[in-house]
Amino acid sequence: MKFKIKRELLLEALNKVSKAISTKNLIPVLSGVKFELKKKKLILTASDNDITIQTIIESDKDEDFNIEKEGSIVIQGKYILDIVRKLQDEYINIEVIDELKILIYTDNSEFNLNGINKNEYPNIALEESKKKIVLDADIFKDIVNQTSFAASHEETKPVLTGINFNVVGDVLECNSTDSYRLARKIIKLKSESEENYNVVIPSHNIVEFSRIIGDNEKVELHIFNNKILFKTGNIKFESRLINGTYPNTSNLLPDDSLMTLSVNLEDFYNVVDRVSILTSDKEKNIVTLETNGDILTLKSSSAEVGRVEEKMNIKKNNKEDIKISFSAKYMMEALKSFKAETVDIHFVGEIKPILIKSKDDETLTQLVLPIRTY
Repeated sequence: MKFKIKRELLLEALNKVSKAISTKNLIPVLSGVKFELKKKKLILTASDNDITIQTIIESDKDEDFNIEKEGSIVIQGKYILDIVRKLQDEYINIEVIDELKILIYTDNSEFNLNGINKNEYPNIALEESKKKIVLDADIFKDIVNQTSFAASHEETKPVLTGINFNVVGDVLECNSTDSYRLARKIIKLKSESEENYNVVIPSHNIVEFSRIIGDNEKVELHIFNNKILFKTGNIKFESRLINGTYPNTSNLLPDDSLMTLSVNLEDFYNVVDRVSILTSDKEKNIVTLETNGDILTLKSSSAEVGRVEEKMNIKKNNKEDIKISFSAKYMMEALKSFKAETVDIHFVGEIKPILIKSKDDETLTQLVLPIRTY
């Protein structure tokens, strides 16, 4: 194997696949990146058994990427990434000598690395399904950004650590919940899906994928029994699926509403943020909301620190008033998921879920459970 490549081109590809390199893996070869140099392309693959990322660099006729001799080898991921990141030359040469010795050199530097035999690397087939679902990359990123934060971090309920993708006909419904809040995003697909799907994707994995995709691309979803393959541009990203039945979250959403507040999102977020400064429990950081006519009062107190109270003007849909407590952290994360200028906050009762929606984005619903303070 022998080739010359522009440093930036190789670094960009390595940065993408390195998300799947595990230093703690029980299989030592998985700490490496598999290089497969073929006639007109270089395929880089990395996997930690949980996710697999593959990217392809195409060889063109200019000087950015020049192939001299085809071949395959596995290179320790940590070292190849550090070397390419820290070299300052425009071009890098990589050559395999005596089957397992790797020579990495530029005009000014030379590194000799021990490689790993390609045959030791697991046989990874990133197969595609004929029944794919296609989304615009910006819509896919919105789904991830607006739902992933509400997934659980507790491994005691593995199914809640993922995002539920439910496809029926031309509707994709995505839900995530940790039992204390719920994020729901409903997307109308451009074409009807040939099959209905109901799968749970680990939220950490899907967040990693959303970070490495561009904005003006298409994302293909290829769904199988125990895995999902995302494909976009020259990247393939495969993740395991979480076994188990996702809870029916529809029954969490209240049908009726006692009262609806309309607030400027930024103003309300900032008030909640300031009032939460003096909360004593950083995890729950409970604040209390109280309405009196068109005035909303938010307050919190801590025996050790002190108390805070702040008022703001609001619009209500009726003359009802409410007093309710909730986690400032959960409320702020829910508010942050909206891109709208104003949001509507629906209250059903003092111990009933709080619903947050926006007329500017009817695809998104956030739910936060109240906290009893007595």
